[in-house]
Amino acid sequence: MTFTRTVHVIDDDAAILNSTSTFLRAHGFDVKTYCAAQDFLAVAGPHTTGCVVTDVRMNGMSGLDLTEELSARQVSTPVIIITAHADVSLVVEAMRRGVVDLLEKPFSNRALVSSIHDAIKQRSAAQAGINVAAVRGRVETLTNREREVLSRLLQGSPNKIIARELGVSTRTVESHRATIMSKMNASSLAELVRMSITAS
Repeated sequence: MTFTRTVHVIDDDAAILNSTSTFLRAHGFDVKTYCAAQDFLAVAGPHTTGCVVTDVRMNGMSGLDLTEELSARQVSTPVIIITAHADVSLVVEAMRRGVVDLLEKPFSNRALVSSIHDAIKQRSAAQAGINVAAVRGRVETLTNREREVLSRLLQGSPNKIIARELGVSTRTVESHRATIMSKMNASSLAELVRMSITAS
C-alpha cells in the first residue's frame, strides 16, 4: 500500500465514521478517522497526502469551512464532501471553496471509491493542465443559450428560476442542462461546476 492511498474521514456521527472507515479499509485504503474538523486541522499540514472525506454539517466547523481553512493554510489535500441536503447553491458554494467532489446521501460505495481515486489523481499538476485545456474546448461547443443556462447554474439558481429569467419552460431548461452535461462530459452537477470553475 502506498502512502498516497491515505483517506482522512471526518464525521461527528460515530456510526457513519465507523462504517465508512471499515468499508474503505476493506478496499485497501489507509484510513485515519476524526470526530471533528478541528481534530484533523490539528495534524494537517503541507505534508498531508491522500484525500479528505468529510460530512458538510458537523458540530463546530463545517466541511465547507474546513475546506476554506485548509486552503488558507496552503494544505492541498483534496476534499470530498458528503451530505444529505444537496442543492444547486450548496454544490456551487462547495466547488468555489475548492471541494473536488460532492456526494449526496445515500451514495453507492462504488461512487465513493471512484471519487477518492479521482481526487488523488487530480493532484498531478500536469494532468490538471490537460484538463483545463480539454474543458475549455468543451465550453466552446456550447450554444449561446446553453451558456446562459450554465452561467445561471454556476450562480446557484434552480431550474425554475432559470426558466423564469430566460422566459422558457422548466422542461426546456432541464433539456438544456442535460445537453450541457453531455457536451461537458460531466457525470454530476458537482463535476460540471468544478470543471466550469477550472476553465474560467
